[in-house]
Amino acid sequence: MLESKLNLDFKLVDEARAHASRVADDTQRFIDGCTTVAVERTICRLLGIDGVDSGDVPLPNVVVEHLQEKGGLPQGAAFWIGNAMVETGKDPQGIAEDVANGSLDLTAIPAHSEADIRAALDPIVEKSLAKIRARRKRREDFIASHGGEKKGPWIYLIVATGNIYEDVVQATAAARQGADVIAVIRTTGQSLLDYVPYGATTEGFGGTYATQENFRLMREAMDKVGEELGRYIRVCNYCSGLCMPEIAAMGAFEGLDVMLNDALYGILFRDINMQRTLIDQSFSRAINAYAGVVINTGEDNYLTTADAVEEAHTVLASQFLNEAFALRAGLPEEQMGLGHAFEIDPDVENGFLYELAQAEMAREIFPNAPLKYMPPTKFMTGNIFRGQVQDALFNMVTIMTNQKIHLLGMMTEAIHTPFLSDRFLAIQNAQYIYRTMHDLGNEIVFKEGGIMQHRAADVLHKATDLLGQIEQLGIFETLERGIFADIKRPRDGGKGLEGVVNKAPGYFNPFLAPMMKGGAGK
Repeated sequence: MLESKLNLDFKLVDEARAHASRVADDTQRFIDGCTTVAVERTICRLLGIDGVDSGDVPLPNVVVEHLQEKGGLPQGAAFWIGNAMVETGKDPQGIAEDVANGSLDLTAIPAHSEADIRAALDPIVEKSLAKIRARRKRREDFIASHGGEKKGPWIYLIVATGNIYEDVVQATAAARQGADVIAVIRTTGQSLLDYVPYGATTEGFGGTYATQENFRLMREAMDKVGEELGRYIRVCNYCSGLCMPEIAAMGAFEGLDVMLNDALYGILFRDINMQRTLIDQSFSRAINAYAGVVINTGEDNYLTTADAVEEAHTVLASQFLNEAFALRAGLPEEQMGLGHAFEIDPDVENGFLYELAQAEMAREIFPNAPLKYMPPTKFMTGNIFRGQVQDALFNMVTIMTNQKIHLLGMMTEAIHTPFLSDRFLAIQNAQYIYRTMHDLGNEIVFKEGGIMQHRAADVLHKATDLLGQIEQLGIFETLERGIFADIKRPRDGGKGLEGVVNKAPGYFNPFLAPMMKGGAGK
């Protein structure tokens, strides 16, 4: 390990990690005993069920709602679909279509042996896993054949027109301007839909619907412009909300590269039931791990409601927890884009030193993670000249502390959705600073016992103490007390609790074990 510029107490880091690990172990025992309607719909999708019924209801929803109504969901969708395959000789898609037209009751079919059911499912499971492996290999081969992985930060830009075809035009322009990651912002409120819309969409609000066809269209377009430019363009979307694992599966099938995928975000900021979210995040991360997808976590959002100076330790504590939950889903550190943000009030004296200390601390504590660093937004005023300076300082911290996923700040952040010209100026700003300060981080040391070392030590101590408290309380009571982001959520409140189901004896998810073996690329 490199010597710590911040003179961090790594025994304290180990203690914090141990607290987080025990919290995750305790939570995982709960997760392992439950499933959700989203997990079961994801299993349906992974088994090849797609499309909609005559009322435009997605067939995975049709099957899972049928099993829920018949009391069969605790046994798991895989059991009932596999059983029907043995009985009828049909594939999962044909079975789903029969359920949709009312000609088949899955729970009325005589039960076959588990061995026969698994034997029927095995070729379908392997076909889906092979498709995901092929997508991952395609990405890796493209990168290898175009000069290897980019050194330094990935420039991350958003598109959000609401129309996937317009998004493609904007994304292509952004890639040509220098973007490395294109994030398609999701339409307002989609995280609260308990189904995934079908097909290409053109009428989102504040963003574009996350659908499998939209994923395919954007991936195809970025492959095309990537060939033209001679570099790989990553595609990012939002694997969160009530359909978290389903979106992970669709992204894995269509070759997405980055997914917003936080263990706690939906609970805190979308009022989704905590039990539902914690179960769903586990399977979604197993899928992302297998597909080689880098996840982004949302700790930066804490600082939109809480003070970035006073509550910095909650960001670090959440990073430790997100790491622990991700490891239990088989996600390696190299795929953990743990989040944080440059959000200290510019009027705070020495605020830049605090920002630099926080970013350096994250880098030293999570050395293998492709950290996701968010730009200033809370204190952008509409003064574009000050905004450009704020973004320049943010860009400096990024290159000095080796952040990886760099969400470009826009000087017009507080005024309007950025114009193409604003994006171009933001990219120029970042590239200029990356170039002229390329090795600055390796050239400087921090004053022994100075402001930055004291700041980092204080944040680490507070985060470790907080994690010790969380271990005593458990994650559920922690969230009920509002310890994160000053937001309280009841254990039995929020959206989606009715979709949580206790597993029956004999329940199985045929995808989980192979996905947990360490990822398709290993």
